[in-house]
Amino acid sequence: MDFQEMLFKFIGGLGIFLFGIKYMGDGLQNSAGDRLREILDRLTTNPFMGVLAGIFVTVLIQSSSGTTVLTVGLVNAGFLTLRQAIGIIMGANIGTTVTSFIIGIDIGEYAFPIIAVGSVLIFFIKNPKWNYVGQIIFGFGSLFLGLRLMGEGMQPLSNSGAFEELMLTMGDNPILGVVFGTLFTLIIQSSSATIGILQELYSQNLISLNAALPVLFGDNIGTTITAILAAIGTTVAARRAALTHVIFNVLGTIIFMILLVPFQTYIEFLAGKLKLEPAMQIAFAHGTFNITNVFIQFWFIGALALLVTKLIKGEDNFIEFKAKHLDEIVLATSPTLAIQQAKKEIIRMASYSQEGLNQAVHYLNQMDKKTSARALQYEEAINNLDRQITSYLVKLSAHPLTPQESNEHSMLLDTTRDIERIGDHMENIIELVDYLIRNNVRLTDTAKQDLNAMFELTLSTVDKSVKALEVENIELAKEVLGLEDKIDKMERTLRKQHIMRMNEGQCEGNAGIVFVDIVSNLERIGDHAVNIAEAVLEK
Repeated sequence: MDFQEMLFKFIGGLGIFLFGIKYMGDGLQNSAGDRLREILDRLTTNPFMGVLAGIFVTVLIQSSSGTTVLTVGLVNAGFLTLRQAIGIIMGANIGTTVTSFIIGIDIGEYAFPIIAVGSVLIFFIKNPKWNYVGQIIFGFGSLFLGLRLMGEGMQPLSNSGAFEELMLTMGDNPILGVVFGTLFTLIIQSSSATIGILQELYSQNLISLNAALPVLFGDNIGTTITAILAAIGTTVAARRAALTHVIFNVLGTIIFMILLVPFQTYIEFLAGKLKLEPAMQIAFAHGTFNITNVFIQFWFIGALALLVTKLIKGEDNFIEFKAKHLDEIVLATSPTLAIQQAKKEIIRMASYSQEGLNQAVHYLNQMDKKTSARALQYEEAINNLDRQITSYLVKLSAHPLTPQESNEHSMLLDTTRDIERIGDHMENIIELVDYLIRNNVRLTDTAKQDLNAMFELTLSTVDKSVKALEVENIELAKEVLGLEDKIDKMERTLRKQHIMRMNEGQCEGNAGIVFVDIVSNLERIGDHAVNIAEAVLEK
């Protein structure tokens, strides 16, 4: 055997196969529009819908790992609860079986013409939609070309006594097969690739069915490594979601290892009844494993969530991104009540701006990335609520309103915009602190004390303006107006003092720029808080 040729064909084919899957997934995703987060957010109203969303997104991007990583990211950002995430992860396991069924269709001989068609659409057609279709076709052809090269690379293994002995050992010891499949997928980080390789091995009679099935189960455990890696350094909820993926696949493997003999008999029965090719037999085994596993464990989502909560201690700190008070039915029936509902949502949005500012000042003092991530979560939640509240108020304006309701409606729209701008300035401050960390720029202790004093004054102003809005308190609103002068004076004073420190060489230039920018952002936050207070007084 020419081991170099074998190795080069195998790793080259594997590379082309992985590229094909990714390129096809990118084309599918681009042609559908980059709205995966919105799809997951809207379709996960209950666990069953979560499973369907997981299937849909995985079929769309051709990667269960991609869907799981996306889900972990959304849990980390606060867009999804743990229960919603579990449903999506289950659905992703079903969705990934589509790739093995595609591989089971033996069209490797047509890989080159398929790639040629895809190339024509990518390079000679200017319409972006047809370019995306070209990506899908090109990726599809690359997938089969990669499989063909891997198959050619593995062919000489049929003459290897050592490989034959390994396959026989795995047939006699199913646990070894599970370990082999797990480790192989851990290395490649693509269950679709390892299933494709398994289909090629089985098609060439290099592995028996009783040895192939445990390897297939192990592949499903190995694919969880991607979610584990994605969850490193994330929130408690995100780590719980990743652990759920591991437990789900490990439990499924245990169940099917117990039922290995009847499961093998079932696949052999299907193969004979439906006259399935070897690669399609593995595809059916993969599909049956994942669908049955979801069906068995779906009813225990609550128990899974409870188990991972016990295993990974800590506060969930879930941020509710969706609006809680905006009822569409109320719009047509009672504009007055709709205004009150919108106001409740605006108060909740304002509370996020307060929490975000608190996290920003902690980030400045402690330089802890977790507080930075938390602040940005609040900012993203503010943006999301801003869109939902504004849309709700715009719909409300289409209904008849009294002059008083019309005034309050306008006030709420303006207030929503002011709170959204507070979130933007908060994000600016986070980015400025990021700059300090990246460039190893140090603020003097005096500069930090000055910034903390201005943060305290700004936070007090925002807190009072939000409270004035919530309880419609005129005295509190007047207090906020009085604080505006203090903020403006403090900004001017701090600027002068910092220029003096720079002139005396106590502070470097980059630090001075960051200091002034933070002070400027805090002053603008104070202005928006004053706008909210003025709206209360006008009402």
